[in-house]
Amino acid sequence: MIPVEFIFNPNWWFRNYGISFDRPFYFDSRARIDNDLRMRRALHERFGLGEPGPQPRPIAGSRHVAGGFVIPALLGVEIRFADSQAPWNLPANLDRGQILALRVPELETTWPMSECIAQMDALEKEFGYVVGDFNTGGVINTALELRGQQLFLDMLEDTELTAHLFRVVAETTARVAAYVKRRTGTCSVAVNRSIVNVHAGTFLDSNCSVQMISPRLYQATLLEWERWLAEKFQPFGIHHCGNNLHRYAQLYATTGASFYDVGWGSDVAKCSELLPDAFLNLRLSPVRMLQCPAGEIRRDVESLLTAAGRTAKVGVCAINLDHGTPDENVLAVLDAAKMRQPGMVHLFPK
Repeated sequence: MIPVEFIFNPNWWFRNYGISFDRPFYFDSRARIDNDLRMRRALHERFGLGEPGPQPRPIAGSRHVAGGFVIPALLGVEIRFADSQAPWNLPANLDRGQILALRVPELETTWPMSECIAQMDALEKEFGYVVGDFNTGGVINTALELRGQQLFLDMLEDTELTAHLFRVVAETTARVAAYVKRRTGTCSVAVNRSIVNVHAGTFLDSNCSVQMISPRLYQATLLEWERWLAEKFQPFGIHHCGNNLHRYAQLYATTGASFYDVGWGSDVAKCSELLPDAFLNLRLSPVRMLQCPAGEIRRDVESLLTAAGRTAKVGVCAINLDHGTPDENVLAVLDAAKMRQPGMVHLFPK
């Protein structure tokens, strides 16, 4: 089967179901478990997704939203929470001296992991186990939140600062991912739930900002740290939500990644050619999901799958769907993916 996953924007959840994404959503264990149950129930009742009659589970981190704040917060970035949006990481814009003074923090004594670990301990004591994980973001994403746009000049002109910053972020990320994976069995479902259709234990590194630099600069500055992470975490995957994965595919392949998020607008046929053995998770445009009629969305899915040229090691996802996204567009994605299976019939009208 061609797997399909959806992640709805906090605004969608808040406007449709009154679920608030303020601080308790992430740091109140009872609120987190209750919201997880409400969200799973809503997705099944509305779209037939997930399991019927879900039961409470000791969730450490939500599997139903995108957006990470744990790594930036550990390194001193201020985080703001609001009812209808993902956590907002305020750029710290640290100066050179402050960057060079950064060190990898002790998780057990540094917020927010200190609080998360205490809650995981309590949940495991009550339930006997704990599930879920945290969005650990990506090396360049977190580095930008610490240094600001000056990072792009640093990558060209200040190799000492860049190497130090990337090392601290990579090592901090690795510590968090290893700790959570040891406790729950997963470390990146909160980055993109699509990995559960391949290997739930995959570590997924987020490269949202890589499209802002050239492949040559990526190779010179960041690639070594992604290879370093890949050596520590297998299976390893790369999230690339930009419209140009094909430009980086050959470099990415040197990490041995087995899973790729393929950003909308990327040359899917070229990616499939360059990454023949990896799972390609084809991302739909959330803007088109919001604005286009169901027939166009169906054609988007069909075009992506046709370009991929495969029915194995491929999936489809739509991430951060905003309030107002028509339900029929979500159903159209499901139907279009199912129609790629031999012998399947339409579940929903065109």
